[in-house]
Amino acid sequence: MEEKFKNQLVESGADVETTLKRFMGNEAIYQKFLGKFPDDPNYLNLGKNLEEGAFEKAYECAHALKGVVGNLGLTPIFERVSTLVEELRNKAPEDVNVERAKEEWQEIKKVYEQFIAIIKENMP
Repeated sequence: MEEKFKNQLVESGADVETTLKRFMGNEAIYQKFLGKFPDDPNYLNLGKNLEEGAFEKAYECAHALKGVVGNLGLTPIFERVSTLVEELRNKAPEDVNVERAKEEWQEIKKVYEQFIAIIKENMP
């Protein structure tokens, strides 16, 4: 993993140091998993389900995305998705604060797109 890539991740709020420990210090494997991240379907499905008002499905996607970004150390996405997960957890559709959920979605999109751009820029 090039130093430039690592620095961009860190400057954007990723916890690279801790995450590398999870990957037993193997930067190549960490980079490989980062490279697969843009193909994870949970982000797109989350947005689709939120738009359609399918909040239970949106919760499932958000929860899965939270796990993925948590394991990759993408802390800014993790924090935003965690907030959305809590907004959607165990709630009937009529009990979801739709405005708040959509606001969180907008924030998730910003940080997600930032990391996707960094990853795509740095992948061979």
